[in-house]
Amino acid sequence: MSTGTDLLADAAADQAVPVTRVDWRPPMDGTAADLATVATDPLRRAANERALAAMLDVTATLVDVAPASEVLGLAPGEFLHAGPPITWERASGPLRGALMGGAVLEGLVTDPEDAVALFASGSAVSLEPCHHRGAVGPMAGVVTPGMWMFVIEDAATGRRTCCSLNEGLGKVLRYGAYGPEVIERLRWMGDVLGPLLRGAVRARRDAGEPVDVTGVLTQMLQMGDEAHNRNRAGTLMLLRDLGPDLVATAAAAGVPSSDVAAALRFVGGNDHFFLNLAMPACKLALDAARDVEGSTMVVAMARNGTDFGIQVSGTGDEWFTGPAQLADGLFLGDYGPDDANPDIGDSAITETAGIGGFAMATAPAIVRFVGGTVPDALATTRRMREITLGESRRWTVPVLEFAGVPSGIDVTRVCRTGILPQINTGMAGRVAGVGQVGAGLVTPPAGIFPQALARLAERTVLRRGAAA
Repeated sequence: MSTGTDLLADAAADQAVPVTRVDWRPPMDGTAADLATVATDPLRRAANERALAAMLDVTATLVDVAPASEVLGLAPGEFLHAGPPITWERASGPLRGALMGGAVLEGLVTDPEDAVALFASGSAVSLEPCHHRGAVGPMAGVVTPGMWMFVIEDAATGRRTCCSLNEGLGKVLRYGAYGPEVIERLRWMGDVLGPLLRGAVRARRDAGEPVDVTGVLTQMLQMGDEAHNRNRAGTLMLLRDLGPDLVATAAAAGVPSSDVAAALRFVGGNDHFFLNLAMPACKLALDAARDVEGSTMVVAMARNGTDFGIQVSGTGDEWFTGPAQLADGLFLGDYGPDDANPDIGDSAITETAGIGGFAMATAPAIVRFVGGTVPDALATTRRMREITLGESRRWTVPVLEFAGVPSGIDVTRVCRTGILPQINTGMAGRVAGVGQVGAGLVTPPAGIFPQALARLAERTVLRRGAAA
C-alpha cells in the first residue's frame, strides 16, 4: 500500500523528523509469481555475473570494410532489416521505402514502385533480421548484398559483427527515402567511399594497429557524446585515426585526389558516421553474453517499425515482442506527431550495452536534439541504474564522479520496478519515401518484459523438474 505515504512523509518532515524518500513502485501486473520463481533460481546470480563480465570484457576493433555479399554471405535477392522478424505485409512505411530503394540499388527493378509487387510476391526475395546474420542496421536497417559494411572484431576471440556505412541525416535510405539522390549517394559510397575506407582500415590492421572502437567510445563519452544520437567527437577521432592511411593508400593505388577529398569531406561533415561503428561494437559485446542458462540479462533490443523485440541471455534466440511506440521529441520543419512512424531500428543496441539513452548524463547537449532538459538527462542515467546488473569499468560519466554507465538490463528488475529502458532515437516518416521527420525519446512496450520473465520462470521450473 503506497497511498498517502507522501502525506505521512510531509507530516513527519514538518515536525523535524528525518525522512528518507524512496521511489518505490509495485511490480508489473501479473509478474509476482514469476518473479518469485526466478528469484529462487540457484543459477541466476552466477549466470548474471558471468553474462555481465563477458559483455564488459570485450574489446572491439575495426578490421575490415567490405561488401555484405562477402562478409555476410548475402546472395542476390536477400535483404536484411532492423528489428525482429517481419513480413512485407506487416512492414512499416519506412521499412518498405528502404526495401524499395534497396531493390533499385541491386538492379532488381528500375522504378522503386515496381519493387512493391516483387516483395509482395516473395518469390525472388527474402527478408531476415540483421541480428540473425551477426549484424545491426540503424533505423530501417536494410542491407543488400552490394552494400559495404564495417567489420568489427573481438581481439581475444576473433568473433565478428558488421554494420553498413552511415549515409548521414535527412532523406536517406535508412529513414525510408528512395529518391534518385538517395540511390546516387549509395552508389558513390559503394564505388568510392567503401574501397577507400577498406584500404585505410586494412593498412592499419596489417600494421598491427587496428582502430580500437571500444577505446574511441571510452574517450567520446568524456567529450560530450553518448554514442547514439550524438557521435561528433567519435566521428572526428575516427577521421583522425584513418585519415593519414586513407590518403596514403589512395595515393599508392592511383585514386584521384578529388575522390579522396570527397570521402574526407563526407565523413567529416556527417556527425553520425561513428554510430555505425558504435552499434556493431555494442552487439559484439552483448553477443558474448548470450546463451548463459539462468541469466536474466537482456542482450538485444530492436525495432522494425511495427514491433519492438528483446532477446535475453537465458532464453536463447527467442524474441519477445510488442507494438513499437511513437517517440516523444522534436520535429523537423513543419512535421508533427501525425507524420512520424513508430520507433524503428537496431540502434537501441547502444542502450542495451549501457550507452545512448543510458548515458545521457555524458551528453547534456543531446537534449537540444531529442528534447527534454539537462536535469532530465542526469536523472535518466541515474534511473537506469535501478534496472541494470552493474556498471562499466571503461565507459564512465564525468558529471557523476566518473561512475560507470549502467550496464546489463535485468528483466527481473524491470518487472519489479516498472522502470522501462530509456532510448533516444531518430524518427522516420510513416510514409515510404519521406525520410527523417525528427528525433526524440521512447521506451519499449512494457508487456515484453513480463513475456520474457514468464519464459525464464518456465525454464527454471523445467530445470528443477529435470533435476528431481
